[in-house]
Amino acid sequence: MPVTIALAGDTMLGRGVAERVAQSVDPARFFSADLLEVLGEADLFVLNLECCVSGRGRRWDAPGKPFHFRAPPQAAELLAGMGVGCVTLANNHALDYGSEALLDTREWLARCGILCVGAGADQAEARRPEVVTAGGLRVGVLGVTDHPADFAATAVRPGVNYADLMVGVPPWLAADVEDLRARADVVVVTPHWGPNMTGRPRPYIRSAARSLVSAGAGLVAGHSAHVFHGVAPPVLYDLGDFINDYIVDASLRNDLGLLFLVTMDEHGPVRLYGVPVELLHCRTRLARDDEWRWIRDRFAAACADLGRTGPGAPGQGATVTDEDGRLVVDMR
Repeated sequence: MPVTIALAGDTMLGRGVAERVAQSVDPARFFSADLLEVLGEADLFVLNLECCVSGRGRRWDAPGKPFHFRAPPQAAELLAGMGVGCVTLANNHALDYGSEALLDTREWLARCGILCVGAGADQAEARRPEVVTAGGLRVGVLGVTDHPADFAATAVRPGVNYADLMVGVPPWLAADVEDLRARADVVVVTPHWGPNMTGRPRPYIRSAARSLVSAGAGLVAGHSAHVFHGVAPPVLYDLGDFINDYIVDASLRNDLGLLFLVTMDEHGPVRLYGVPVELLHCRTRLARDDEWRWIRDRFAAACADLGRTGPGAPGQGATVTDEDGRLVVDMR
């Protein structure tokens, strides 16, 4: 039986968002009612949590690291109230306040019934995927990041599931995907890859996506750029941002994005619905009018661009159609 998985990109609940979370965890303060209604259609909601959830820890002191994101423990209640079932912590902010805050993050999320992948108390936990039953389908979720290397978990140190994807998908990661495929009906790999504020995936990302699909990933859903990229089934190269308090780039428009709803069965993704959203300061709502049209045009162009840039992706750029205000991609 097909199920619907909601996928959201970088979800930053620190700084200005954290101030609001400390006052209330009512999802309606952060997301419009119609957007929450869309989320209610999903059998499983997976996102990239780009902050730690803790009241403890010290800032990770590293050259060239200007941003540190930490949300209060109540943030886990906010995510649960939105229906989030699993998050990936494999990103460049999981250790913003050190290992203590990272472990707190896992603990607070677990208390609210939210699963975590991509980071943990040691390398084994950081690499461990989760298998979630959604609508009768066993969905395997695996998180990995290609930056920063100094956040990498080891046998004796907490950290993230790090892989240097610029030199290719390492054999151990391919083996982890293959093993997960044997235990789940479908596998979702969610990599945090590439630099910020780029309009299209780098060639090494397209190559890594191909390797992950060959290893058994039924869906690859990436993030990191802060702007959405195109789709080449079964790869969503970048999910963009979901909520934050960031400065807006006038050209790339990181305040305009997409929530993705993917219909899947045991054979993989069937259809994708991109729901255009607009990010205000610490609040996200459905996009309308000029903003909706801007998202539609950019998404269609980004998908078409993948078909023009040569080989390297599992599939060529998708065709985007409009159906009742949603952007539709046939994933087969």
